[in-house]
Amino acid sequence: MVERARCAWEYVLFYGLLSLFGLICLGWSLPAAILDLILPRRIGGPLSRFMIKTGFRTFIAAMRACGILRCDLSALDGLRDDAGLVICPNHPSLLDAVLVLSRLPSVVCIAKANVYDNLFLGSGARMAGYIRNDSPASLVKAAASEVRAGHQLLIFPEGTRTERPPVNTLKGGFALISKIAHAPVQTVLIESNSRFLGKGWDFFRKPDFPLVYKVRLGQRFEPAADVRGFVRNLESHYRSEL
Repeated sequence: MVERARCAWEYVLFYGLLSLFGLICLGWSLPAAILDLILPRRIGGPLSRFMIKTGFRTFIAAMRACGILRCDLSALDGLRDDAGLVICPNHPSLLDAVLVLSRLPSVVCIAKANVYDNLFLGSGARMAGYIRNDSPASLVKAAASEVRAGHQLLIFPEGTRTERPPVNTLKGGFALISKIAHAPVQTVLIESNSRFLGKGWDFFRKPDFPLVYKVRLGQRFEPAADVRGFVRNLESHYRSEL
């Protein structure tokens, strides 16, 4: 009886928190659609990135307060003042970007087209200056430009969520951006006790609670002329650390 009651309560929490996340995103997306037409980029971009960080942090705080999430993201605080940096985490779940963006206020992301066109996320992403992942050539050019301007760039070098742990074969876009922008790559290691929202996970499937996430900083790599060798070195680093 107690176990049934606990399971029922977890379902209420789970769907309630999913609804809260949607409301948080929509609560910024709607005004962002208007403000993006009014505010200049130098004001609108930082404002939207701040609001996204605040919304994601609120969501994570609610999950922690309900006891369904335990996470240690403190390692990311050491990156806050590092300008012109390519941040490359492994990508076990859809929650990864939420975790990283909740801690770093000035990050520009690579956003897939379905995010850009999403009612809940699109307006905020466009106003924040996130880079739409359409053409590889234009993506690399735009991303390198942002990094040269002193922004931090968040890019998942696997290109998609991890299918074969500990890490997929890495794509080369991040290395090319680093080379063009003459910017270092900071590896970030995300570890979890669950496959929640990983590749193939049904968005509405309740995981076992509590979810536990720990984020560590991996090695920082200086830009290299040999892009393929650079990719191999990072992949080897991920596999040895995860």
